[in-house]
Amino acid sequence: MPIAHSAPLSGHRYSAIELVEDRDACLMLDQRELPVQERYHRYETVDEIAEAIRAMVIRGAPAIGIAAAYGLALAARSPRGRSDFAGEIARASTLLAATRPTAVNLFWAIARVGKQCALWADLSHAERSERVADEALEIHREDVRACRAMGALGAAWMPDDGVVLTHCNAGALATGGYGTALGVIRAAIAQGKRVRVLADETRPYLQGARLTAWELRHDDIPVEVITDSMAAHFFQRGEIRAVVVGSDRVAANGDVANKIGTYGVACLAHMHRCPLVVAAPWSTVDLQCANGEQIPIEERASREVTHLGDAQLVPYGVRARHPGFDVTPARLVTALVTERGIASPVTAQSVGALAG
Repeated sequence: MPIAHSAPLSGHRYSAIELVEDRDACLMLDQRELPVQERYHRYETVDEIAEAIRAMVIRGAPAIGIAAAYGLALAARSPRGRSDFAGEIARASTLLAATRPTAVNLFWAIARVGKQCALWADLSHAERSERVADEALEIHREDVRACRAMGALGAAWMPDDGVVLTHCNAGALATGGYGTALGVIRAAIAQGKRVRVLADETRPYLQGARLTAWELRHDDIPVEVITDSMAAHFFQRGEIRAVVVGSDRVAANGDVANKIGTYGVACLAHMHRCPLVVAAPWSTVDLQCANGEQIPIEERASREVTHLGDAQLVPYGVRARHPGFDVTPARLVTALVTERGIASPVTAQSVGALAG
């Protein structure tokens, strides 16, 4: 990748997002083009960052939160930020908040940076610009540390030798680096466990086939891709020993919103008495959201289902439904792994206990 710092904060050769060394732009890996092409784009304004989030150049709740923090850092440095710091931060926050409604890390990052910005309004333009960039970089570093901590904790739930199913992409590409669900898998292998991965392709955007397989192939971790509808077959055959997924929002009672199709996987895991582990940083836990019914579910464009690239998949004039996420009830989750610890069984009490 184009080097943004002396070394990418992701800790990998590749990164979903990095702030360039002079802090006046971000580099993003265009995840829409993987696995065919590894292309980085340079974004210099918060408006460009917002559009990149909306268009899914970058995706994954933790990575979206980092992108929002960097977007605010760019807003602080802008000419409008120089003349009207508070007004430009407010405008940028509203713009970013409108991009993806389900990923709570987006709103968490905006609130965290915004709270600090209120303290820096009287500083010089140069000073407050550096402070906002410092805060955004710290959010990125904290996410990588959180992923590594989750990996170490969650690895205990992985089999010593066997197949693990994952859905969507919850790896370095969806986070600051290392990954949530894939971080658990990486840590298990680092501990000497012989884990092999089945990756659901994750229709319609194919994050599993395109992104998870790409990441694991880079790490020489054994991975095979299956269509989403094949998972039941492999559960029935007894091949799947554990399931690990990420999350875009965890409600206070432990209900989990994740990429569409996760609830179906959870039902299959429950029926076949297979552990389902959710790995998510604490920033994904929304204690203000009582349960899964209150989680907003993003409805994405019909075209993402009716077309694959330029190819038409359904008859002309037929629309498609495309909820981007579904909600898995807490009772179907064996363990919620965060950097603060593990909730198991997953209840409002066990989740609340991690709040400290």
